[in-house]
Amino acid sequence: MQPGDIRIPASELTAFCADALVKAGAKESDARLVAEHLVAANLTGHDSHGAGLLPAYIKHAVEGLVDVNAAPDVIHDKGAVLKIAGHDSWGRIAGEFSMRAAMKKADALGVCAVTLSNAHHLGRIGAYGEMVTQEGLSAIFFVNVTDHDPMVAPYQGTDARFGTNPVCIALPPTGTKPAFLLDMATSRIAMGKARVAANKGLRVPFGSIIDENGAPTDDPSGFKSFEQKGALAPFGDHKGYGLAFAAEMLAGVYSGGGTIQPGNERRGGIRNQMIAVVMQPDAFGDPAAMERETDAMWEYAVASPPADWDSPVVAPGDPERSLRKRRSAEGIPMDEETLKQMNAAAEAVDVSERLG
Repeated sequence: MQPGDIRIPASELTAFCADALVKAGAKESDARLVAEHLVAANLTGHDSHGAGLLPAYIKHAVEGLVDVNAAPDVIHDKGAVLKIAGHDSWGRIAGEFSMRAAMKKADALGVCAVTLSNAHHLGRIGAYGEMVTQEGLSAIFFVNVTDHDPMVAPYQGTDARFGTNPVCIALPPTGTKPAFLLDMATSRIAMGKARVAANKGLRVPFGSIIDENGAPTDDPSGFKSFEQKGALAPFGDHKGYGLAFAAEMLAGVYSGGGTIQPGNERRGGIRNQMIAVVMQPDAFGDPAAMERETDAMWEYAVASPPADWDSPVVAPGDPERSLRKRRSAEGIPMDEETLKQMNAAAEAVDVSERLG
């Protein structure tokens, strides 16, 4: 928590976002699910995908960049392959629909490869990983971004050519260990993290941003208030760039929703395409043996002596679980600039309440 941050209870933040989305044209049931999805990202510490996106979501609803009346549907169902069209519906609605359809098929066949095209912003992809692991399944996700100017530069490049193109890998809990959840952008920092840092007047790790002249910097001010001047850098240089490129091809091409190349429209919204492989672990071996091996590897990895004894080694998913407990009890920290943007966006659609 930074000096000047204000703690907002999750229930209050959810109600505020849901009310604003309804006033912007969303159905009440959809607005509640989308608001809960945003606030759940805040609770896990992923503020880049949290309630601070409300101004963008309101703008998209008002301008028709999300179809508030649309619903996803299955357009191809053959063997272990499902293709789902989002029709510009809310990302949370389309993402959950896709996961439920894929989990049902994976339970029956052992595996399901599902694609989703043309959904509004899916938000934190780890939420869909959690949905899968709660049913005892595993999944691998690749996502790309369209309908939006690119945000991430290729390795050795000086301008943006990709989205933040997240990758997520989720494995279910065992009898003694919680779910494994790796959820990451392929940029060094998420677009929303640059925005949040700019709103707070903070610096970011040097080289995680490229300024509008193509030079590395630690100044995120070009990303304040949903602006974009410059580009994000890929994580791990050529490695993150390669994963971002793979996500672009797998999600964009296989779903049929397209890639971020300029031959496809960019209206200023956020469309996501996704491909996920959902697996029933029991189809791959003896469940008891798999659990023993999972537990042994988990214990071996986190037993490494820490470089800093105040920061022990943790497993992917542990930071989110820890923050969810803390923020559920203490409230979600919000900076003044983000609250100002949210209040202004809500006021524009006739919401009388104010946060902060």
